[in-house]
Amino acid sequence: MIVLGVDPGAGTTGYGVVARGGGGAVSLIECGVIRTAPSDPLAQRLRDLHDGIVDVLERHAVDAVAVEGVFYSRNVRTTLVLGHARGAILLAAALRDVRVYEYSPAEIKNAVCGTGRATKEQVQYMVQQMLRLKHPPQPDDAADGVAAALCHCTAGATLARVGGVLR
Repeated sequence: MIVLGVDPGAGTTGYGVVARGGGGAVSLIECGVIRTAPSDPLAQRLRDLHDGIVDVLERHAVDAVAVEGVFYSRNVRTTLVLGHARGAILLAAALRDVRVYEYSPAEIKNAVCGTGRATKEQVQYMVQQMLRLKHPPQPDDAADGVAAALCHCTAGATLARVGGVLR
């Protein structure tokens, strides 16, 4: 199973592609970030994000996309823009018939670190340890994308068996 994990953002979206073998071993295929120019209009930034996700999906035979859910912010505009970014990601997956699974930030942190209150540094460290990497994925947005994919490799296997999808 190949999973694309995504930490959405309008400016910087982190992603990670992992492969889970039949024995349960997980390996990192690719991780990185998709950046959009803050000076560009929102519609162009969303198109650039969509195209970046499509590029990753086309390079790998992705079986599932694990997306970090929306957190609620006091800044309504930030929350709305994040929702738009998620929409671009969901559309890219849907147009390629790839199932999307949503996990809250706390669920992802709990799956990777054992606590839903883990710091970004703790997430990076645990991703490094779980995948036996020489260095933690950089920047932290990429590590968060990998963490979402790792979360799906554990919790998502159960969800898939019971027919769970995007909430």
